[in-house]
Amino acid sequence: MAEWTWAEGRGIVRVAGADAEDFLQGLISNDVTKAKPEAAIYAALLTPQGKFLHDFFVLRLADGFLLDCDGNSRADLLLRLKRYKLRAKVNLADETDLWRTALIWGEGAAEVMLPATALAYPDPRLATLGIRALVPAGEPLVPAAAVTPHATYERLRRSLGVGASPDDLLSDRSFLLESGFDELSGIDWRKGCYVGQEVTARTKYRGLVRRRLTPVSLSGEPGSGERKILQDGRDVGDLRSAGDGVGLAMLKLDALDGAAPLVCGDAVLTPTRPGWWNSALSTGPADAAAE
Repeated sequence: MAEWTWAEGRGIVRVAGADAEDFLQGLISNDVTKAKPEAAIYAALLTPQGKFLHDFFVLRLADGFLLDCDGNSRADLLLRLKRYKLRAKVNLADETDLWRTALIWGEGAAEVMLPATALAYPDPRLATLGIRALVPAGEPLVPAAAVTPHATYERLRRSLGVGASPDDLLSDRSFLLESGFDELSGIDWRKGCYVGQEVTARTKYRGLVRRRLTPVSLSGEPGSGERKILQDGRDVGDLRSAGDGVGLAMLKLDALDGAAPLVCGDAVLTPTRPGWWNSALSTGPADAAAE
């Protein structure tokens, strides 16, 4: 039976106006023309140096788009979009108070009855993550199953190796290919220029990926505030998020097959390569150990 929960801490930003599509197309990592009312795209906004700033789902409306983003950083996202607005005919607005995001997954998720006013679409990252739906605030959502704790969905997401901001995808630090955006349908390589595109493309075509955001199982507790991961005394990465014995860690690729255990505080970490990883990005270059 399908499970469902309300997503915690989400924000909604509206981008509308005559130039809304062209405006977003020149900024974000994915092709905005592919966004539809029933099929959102996943994308990111980067720095000119190719570093991650924000990730979001882009859903098309009759007069523009809704961006389903991290709620705590939506003010920064709006501010950065406004800086690029210039003379474009674009209206930007925070509509977080008008919507709630529902998450529905498991067998039969696509058959769950939703309010006619809900905007539902398959999660574009992985089919296993089910359906996302923007539901007008105050509108009830009453599927057959009782609501599941949000932590259950988060554990599923981490076990699949799918990161989320702000804990797993670090602003002004993370890079898209290290974080799985290529395989998770967050990048369009044919759309043309966007902010940070040159660095992202160079990383892919020169095979410069030496680390990956990796799901790990934890035996023991890492300790309060402890994030550094060691292997035989060598710094090989950092723990990004964890809960219920499952976490996500940014790890050097050569550490995944090392004989020595991965240790974070008092916890021993066991990494898993997700089946959706592109092998060309998950084996690491020959000189990775020298990094």
